[in-house]
Amino acid sequence: MKKKFQVVGIGNAMVDILSHVEDGFLAANGVEKGIMQLIDMARAVDLYGHMGPAQEISGGSAANTIAGIAALGGRTAYVGKVRDDQLGMIFAHDLRAQGATYQTPLAAKDHEHETGRCMVLVTPDGERSLNTYLGVSEFLGPDDIDPAMMAQAEWLYLEGYRFDGPDSKAAFAKAIDAARAAGGRVSLTLSDPFCVERHRDDFREMIRNHIDLLFCNEHEMAAMYPGETLDRSMRDAAAEIDIVVCTASEKGAYVLNGGGLEHAHAVPTQIVDATGAGDLFASGFLFGLVHGYDTLTCARMGNVAAAEVISHIGARPEADLMELFHEHGLV
Repeated sequence: MKKKFQVVGIGNAMVDILSHVEDGFLAANGVEKGIMQLIDMARAVDLYGHMGPAQEISGGSAANTIAGIAALGGRTAYVGKVRDDQLGMIFAHDLRAQGATYQTPLAAKDHEHETGRCMVLVTPDGERSLNTYLGVSEFLGPDDIDPAMMAQAEWLYLEGYRFDGPDSKAAFAKAIDAARAAGGRVSLTLSDPFCVERHRDDFREMIRNHIDLLFCNEHEMAAMYPGETLDRSMRDAAAEIDIVVCTASEKGAYVLNGGGLEHAHAVPTQIVDATGAGDLFASGFLFGLVHGYDTLTCARMGNVAAAEVISHIGARPEADLMELFHEHGLV
């Protein structure tokens, strides 16, 4: 019987606040370039006060992936926590407007933490430096997981960033159990090398026992599976996981799926804002996978989707991704 959802994502529910800055701004404000740093509310307010003009765009890594699949016409749902406040309403509206199901209970208006937000500082080279206040997203827990929804998923897509919450690992475990019991499969994105450093043992246990598909970039791969070469690291990962997918910026993406190492070339584009490149790569890959395409074609779809999202501000697609797939001869 066909399941209601092709992909259900679980992760942070955030609103991205994007601003273009010079490299000097990062140095002056103590921001490390090109990575995600967790910050508290006071730091978020201070940094926002020093930023110039900014755009508010719904984000959250796995939420971006789900929005991308929904934009392609995929059947998707998302689980991530926001507060009943202005940013929370923006997040919920944007995701539902994209076509995804979003039913996670809102945290009360008087909750001590607000909806999470990520200050995305984009330098002239297109690199983004993320300063993330998790807010109530950090408190996603088992009570937010609907086992019936998980059982209706062909694939779960789990966001590594969400491992930073006190109850989120238990939430992941509940979701995995319900999905797998109903014949679903599970994918994980490692999210960030520092995330790997914080949670390596827990990631490793989950990967070995519960994960069918691993998404990462070359830096996250090196952090999780240290090896002399990317090929060696990927083969170490493939000894534990059915499908290993590693993105490598302008070098494209690599896939190991029980055979030889496959390589999908990057799609040339003008980089405006690299935010969401990995998220939308996963959108394209998972969309291809649930529609029966081979993994190399899935990686090519991922590269097309990633190229689209880095060609403009914001981590959600603006162009018609299916039309782009047609233009590249993928569908």
